[in-house]
Formats: sequence, structure tokens, C-alpha cells
Amino acid sequence: MKKMTLALGFVAVAFLAAALYAKSENAHVQRIGMVIGMKEDRISAYEALHAASNPGVRDLLQKYNMHNFSIFIHELDGKYYLFGYYEYTGTDYKADMAKLAAEPRNEKWLATTGPMQIPLPCEQSWSMMKEVYHNP
Repeated sequence: MKKMTLALGFVAVAFLAAALYAKSENAHVQRIGMVIGMKEDRISAYEALHAASNPGVRDLLQKYNMHNFSIFIHELDGKYYLFGYYEYTGTDYKADMAKLAAEPRNEKWLATTGPMQIPLPCEQSWSMMKEVYHNP
């Protein structure tokens, strides 16, 4: 019985430690939402570039602390829009984004995908969105 109580106590402490670690890790997550228009005639090509079989710049996203990256597409009044979401886990967002922007492979990627997109008015690329709600 003592062994069972000790084992259960150990499991409880392990779960508590894991929960506290996860909470401290998530405390540094910055959620990023962004939107941009999409040229209808380029949707298939854009989707092919982002297919699972194409590594693209995924390793660079990880290198610069961008995780859980997703892109969605939606049609609204005959126009198409991309919505992007990712979680930034680094400590210096501006510096990491500057380093990513300077990566030659990322520059090539953006030169390929950029002409497929239509920035919103007064923007040159993706428009950053303000988070209004998060349910942790």
C-alpha cells in the first residue's frame, strides 16, 4: 500500500511539474494573425508551393521561433483572402524577423509567393491583425 501511495504521489508531482513547465513555456508565446488578398488564378500554384511534400522555408520558420504556422483561404464577395497564424516563441521578434528576411532562401520564397498575393490597401505585404480574444 505504501508503494502504491508513493507511486501515486510521484505521478502527481510529475504532472504538476509538467503543467508548471508548460505554463511557463506558453507565457512567452506571441500569437500572430495576418491577412492578405490572393489572386484567384494563382490559388492552385500557391497551394502546390505549400503542399506537405514541399519543404519550402519551414526549417527557417523553426529557426526563427515561428511555430504552429497555418494559412487558411476564404472567398468573400468574389475575392480571395489568405489568413495566416503562427506562434512566436523567441525573445526578440524584430531581430528574428530581420534575420529571416535576410535569408537568401526566404528572399527567393517571397519573390515567388509575393506576386500571387494582393496586399490590402496601404500595405506592402501581409497585414498584421490585432488579437481580440484567446482561450488558453
